[in-house]
Amino acid sequence: MQKHIIPKNLRDFFTPLSGREEKGVYFCRIAGYSTAIFDFIKQYYDAARRAGVIIDGKLANPDANQLAYFSEMMGTEFRLDLTFLKNKLHKWLPRMSDQQRDNVAAAIFSSFQDMLAKGKNENMLRNAYIKYMCWLYYKFERIIHQLGAENLPKILYNGTISYYELQMFLVLSRAGADIVLLEPEGDAAYRHLDQSSEISSLYEEPGTTAFPDSFNLKWLQQEMAKEANRQRLYGALPSIDNCTNAWMNKADIREILTDAQQRGKQAGFFYNAFIIQYGVEDKLLFPNDIFSFYKQLQTSGRGVCLENGNIPLPSPEEISAIRRQNYTNVEQLAAGLSANIQYTANPQLQRLMVKTFIDLIFEESKQDGNNIARLTNKAVYLLVWLKRYQKDLFAHWQMPQISVFIVFGKCTTANEALFLRFLARLPVDVLVLLPDLNSTCPLQDPSLLEIRLEQSLALETFPVEPARMRVSTAAYQAERDLDTLMYQDSGMYRNQQYSQAEAVTLRAMYEEISILWDQEVKYRPSFAVMNQTVTIPVLLEKICGVKDGQTNQYWMDIKKLLTPNTLLVSQVPWLTSLTANPIKPFATQFLQNGRLLKNKIKAHKAYGYGILRSEMQDYLLNKLQLLLDQRIVAGTYQNGTEYTIIATALNLNKDLLRLIQNFDFTKKNPKLLIINTTEKILSLEDSILIAFLNLVGFDILFFIPTGYQCIEKFLPVDYVNEHHIGEYVYDLSVPEFRSDQESGLHSIKRLFGRSF
Repeated sequence: MQKHIIPKNLRDFFTPLSGREEKGVYFCRIAGYSTAIFDFIKQYYDAARRAGVIIDGKLANPDANQLAYFSEMMGTEFRLDLTFLKNKLHKWLPRMSDQQRDNVAAAIFSSFQDMLAKGKNENMLRNAYIKYMCWLYYKFERIIHQLGAENLPKILYNGTISYYELQMFLVLSRAGADIVLLEPEGDAAYRHLDQSSEISSLYEEPGTTAFPDSFNLKWLQQEMAKEANRQRLYGALPSIDNCTNAWMNKADIREILTDAQQRGKQAGFFYNAFIIQYGVEDKLLFPNDIFSFYKQLQTSGRGVCLENGNIPLPSPEEISAIRRQNYTNVEQLAAGLSANIQYTANPQLQRLMVKTFIDLIFEESKQDGNNIARLTNKAVYLLVWLKRYQKDLFAHWQMPQISVFIVFGKCTTANEALFLRFLARLPVDVLVLLPDLNSTCPLQDPSLLEIRLEQSLALETFPVEPARMRVSTAAYQAERDLDTLMYQDSGMYRNQQYSQAEAVTLRAMYEEISILWDQEVKYRPSFAVMNQTVTIPVLLEKICGVKDGQTNQYWMDIKKLLTPNTLLVSQVPWLTSLTANPIKPFATQFLQNGRLLKNKIKAHKAYGYGILRSEMQDYLLNKLQLLLDQRIVAGTYQNGTEYTIIATALNLNKDLLRLIQNFDFTKKNPKLLIINTTEKILSLEDSILIAFLNLVGFDILFFIPTGYQCIEKFLPVDYVNEHHIGEYVYDLSVPEFRSDQESGLHSIKRLFGRSF
């Protein structure tokens, strides 16, 4: 009988009998799941399908017909005798050799002796004998003549094993078969049958998890069929593969400077790095160190690509250059779009690009639930970016050359992360540097090395030239550290500390408006800072009527609200379709499929916001996109109103731009005060401006002494909080609140006969 030995790793199962360190068979059970185990199961399943037996669930007990045939052919006699068993096997399974028959008979006899020692009676042994003989004939006859051969037959069992099944497998193992038991439900049930694991050994490795709920051999067969289909999509397979990070001596980005020839020598492998580093080792030295690092890369003669911040989005021209059709499934999509990958200079590299592209598309399809439209979008991004950087990364490429792709400061989108994962499977060192610890990145991959350092440094751009380097003194850096301590979760905020904000409209009583109006927003209800975004509570109020009909006091109350950061509009409409607007002729060029083409807007000659802080420009464009998405203004995406919205929001006057440029999200917000004493109503352009400035974070007050419905035509019902404070008064004239002094008295002073 064959000896039961324990494999050092799962690859040992495929070693011929004579090549094993110790001659014997493997009988293992697997109760944990990992990628490596899944790959082994697929390979073992294929081996068992070709030269073995696969059992998913249970070995069915012999049915009435099988038992009747056995009784007819073999009779009902049973003796616990080795010679008896050999004779019966010779008649029942004639294809076995004498040696195989001796081994099987000895294995059955040994099993029966074990059962007898554990208290089983002769009747139980008789039943077991009949069951074993039927199983051998009806289930295992195809491998009986292979038992103990050089290439041992493989048995794969998936499920919770019973006592007699385990004894049957023990017989087959002793007779010369490799056996793998898969235990998706865990190992507890098996331990009841074999507490000390004498019959089989449990295979364990670090990092395993529970089997997926969907796991069974039918599902495995479907997955293998999908992989076979994918193999056909690949065409000719590359003869090269990546070894990522395993060659490194330590977790350090400077390992990337190691020459490709010194990383490893195994044929068919290129050795690359895939690293993301959060923070810096030393804030004072980092700019100089990273500049030196970059210069060494350049002088090494390797292809180097550097992106400061996010990878630029594909342009319409780049997207239109990707050949594509309508696809109904993932296979069609992968096959169709992979034809865009062309690198005739090196067929091996082209094959690797195609295989990597197809693999990632199938991986993403599992995440997206086979959403073809979303997958197509991701695939087009990959192809555009590959085409964009291919020349710089792979010019005249030959094994084992490794180029370098660096992303500095930002990596915020899922498409960017997918592209970096794509590059990391090619002969490219991929490095993401996020020196500011407040930065986040969606990049995740099993081969990704994450380095987390303690110090944080806000460095806007990668110092590629000495003139652009910014080296801090120790005193300056100490001041920055103190600054961080003071303004981190302390309730105090430094000037322009945040670049992102969301406005929420307060519902306030009329009497509260004068209190809140000139108050810093951080003292208002609902103010908050979370994930570097400020929640700004703003006012959007319509005050109708005049309290007690007292117009003098009415104007005095309004005058008190005219703070330095308040813009007064004393007649409506303020803007009309005839108002000069240099953006208007080009507005249709700035919107595509509901998304603003922000880069195109910024590059346009009519764009007037280039004088603002860059983060404020992005903020305004984000709010414009939000205004379009929320469809606040009547007619948006119905009759071309969206283009009027774009033209109006991108044509703010000088006074508004100055208020916005000075806007600090944690201090006093800019304000718009509109007085309408007439029957006229807000124009479409006025309504757009009100909705836009509300999203930006302005406080907006309407004083309507007539109480007329003058602002509701283009805005939603109840969009503005409305207060009725007194009787309606008509035909009022708005005083010149801010006119120059005349004869020593301001005009409004003369009107009321007193000083304010």
